[in-house]
Amino acid sequence: MTVMTEPAPPVTDETVLSGRMRTRRRSGRDRLVTAAAVVVLLAIWEIAARQVDPILAAPPTKVFQALVDMTKDGSLPEAVLESAKPFLTGFGLAIVAGVPLGLLIGRFRVVEAALGWLIIAGYAMPMIALIPVFVLWFGLGFAVKTAMVMTMTVFAIAINTWNGVQNVPRTTIEVGTAFCASQARILRQIVIPSVIPSIMTGLRIGIGKAVVGIVIAEFFTAIGGVGGVIVDAGHSFQPDRMFAAVVVLMVAAVGLTGLIGVLERRLAPWNRSITGSGE
Repeated sequence: MTVMTEPAPPVTDETVLSGRMRTRRRSGRDRLVTAAAVVVLLAIWEIAARQVDPILAAPPTKVFQALVDMTKDGSLPEAVLESAKPFLTGFGLAIVAGVPLGLLIGRFRVVEAALGWLIIAGYAMPMIALIPVFVLWFGLGFAVKTAMVMTMTVFAIAINTWNGVQNVPRTTIEVGTAFCASQARILRQIVIPSVIPSIMTGLRIGIGKAVVGIVIAEFFTAIGGVGGVIVDAGHSFQPDRMFAAVVVLMVAAVGLTGLIGVLERRLAPWNRSITGSGE
């Protein structure tokens, strides 16, 4: 018995253009929904903050004014720069250590048996408990902040990379083995391209953990940085300045996450076409 199937419709320029137009419409709709959500949230915040004691909360209008004042007097840019240096250094070190570690653990059973448990334990451990130890080891300056950011981030990156390696189709690796490819070549040409989306997921998760790490370190050291601004504003009962620093952290985290998304679309455009196809 022969089953007749209709040939697939040809891919034409009109089909491609139609797909791009649908993508643009969805993108415009998403931006509109996001903007509306932000406006509603700010309105609720403004109304709620005006109903409580001014030393407990500040409405967005006063927070914005505090942002302007702190930018003019230079205190906010100086704090952001002071936090950015250990943040970027620690995050970069976490990538350099976490990605290769995840690749090795996911690819080789011996490495997984030796180090897998340690990565899981590190990810689950409350990192705030390490601050006193880190202060003893690294002091109160740049080094302790960098160490905290790296420690908060490296395990998330390693675990997501590890998980991505384990999800690589075994048949794909077997094809490489059948063609007598070396383990290094299989890792470089088969495993790593397949794991890029998982690595990027780890980086996105790591951004949030890195922000928490730098703030925790600055809370405990209380020497400069955005965390220091928050501590000083809290001690002096200035919620507008405190929330202004928090908003800066939120905007920075969202912006960095967006940059990672752009990088992922360049390195793994096929993943975007799959995950972004839903309505």
